[in-house]
Amino acid sequence: MTRIDIYNVDAEKISQRDIRDDIFTVPIREDILHEVVLSQLAHRRSGSASTKSRSEIRASGKKLWRQKGTGRARVGAASSPLRRGGGVTFGPTPRDYSLKVNRKVRKAALRMALADKFKTGQVIVVDDFQLEEIKTKRLAEILQNFKADSALIVSEKPDEILEKSSRNIPNVKLLRAEGLNVYDILHYEYLLFVEPALGIVEEGLAR
Repeated sequence: MTRIDIYNVDAEKISQRDIRDDIFTVPIREDILHEVVLSQLAHRRSGSASTKSRSEIRASGKKLWRQKGTGRARVGAASSPLRRGGGVTFGPTPRDYSLKVNRKVRKAALRMALADKFKTGQVIVVDDFQLEEIKTKRLAEILQNFKADSALIVSEKPDEILEKSSRNIPNVKLLRAEGLNVYDILHYEYLLFVEPALGIVEEGLAR
């Protein structure tokens, strides 16, 4: 077992705990991380752009005027893409941009992202992150104690005070342990665990 230091909110080391080697010391493969990050970003695309083709336009199918004898160009239905208010030729339609990644690959990528942060010394474990009141300034001071200007905070349960305190701090995000993902781990410089949340993540990835 590998050991990691546990700190209080004043960045003072108070104890240590064991962490799983099969999560925090696995070999890192950039191709797997890249695949999972692409999948996450693709899932965020709405794919809701939509236009109507000529068959979807509500218009009469009657010929607007007779074929010959008017001196004007021949014309068909009012829904023709050539006419104002007509359908769109080859326009976008709603689509699904999601890229499927197997569950085992997603879990492997999550282990690798955690291992990458641990290898570079950017995983911080805090024994307790309870704030007495909603106070952005206080949370900013705690993060400054760890010199973490860019941090992903992982908590074990919903915490309205911590959530609202972190909302207006740039480059800081709060997540519950169940929502931990590869993109956010790699996006923020430091990964800051409330100690119980670390146990939840280890339990989930050990299955």
